[in-house]
Amino acid sequence: MPPIDPIDFRRAASHFLTGVTVITTLDEAGRPAGLTANSFSTVSLRPPLVLFCLGRESDTFEAFGAGNGYVVHVLGADQQDLAERFAAKGIDRFEGVDWTPGHNGLPVLPGALSRFECDLAHSYEGGDHLILVGEVRHLTYAGLERPALGYFRGGYVVHPPWPR
Repeated sequence: MPPIDPIDFRRAASHFLTGVTVITTLDEAGRPAGLTANSFSTVSLRPPLVLFCLGRESDTFEAFGAGNGYVVHVLGADQQDLAERFAAKGIDRFEGVDWTPGHNGLPVLPGALSRFECDLAHSYEGGDHLILVGEVRHLTYAGLERPALGYFRGGYVVHPPWPR
């Protein structure tokens, strides 16, 4: 079999509707760092574990690698601007963004549909990514009235497209 072309792989994967998260941590100097990610998944109920995959080329790689935990913020449809801000390159993503210290002082952003505050439990090599498994130490979640922000075929979508 010929090798899988990375562009074809990316196009095929884009057909999977994902949620959109902003994941935050503190770097070694205690400064907040974060990024937009759709590579988030739950892993286990007992203990409560979640994971996300961090690209080795990410400008936040050192911060997450040095950190002892992270916070996953599942975004609502009204938070696309936050997703775009934390996906941007070459800016201070936290400039002008309100946040408060949560578990272990990790940056907590307001308004997420749900939030998972985690201690780093494991990290695994995953090709050009690092798979970071976190044990959830604190969580919050909203009611069902707000739609979620999703990502599909290279663009943001609202799911469901109307509140239930």
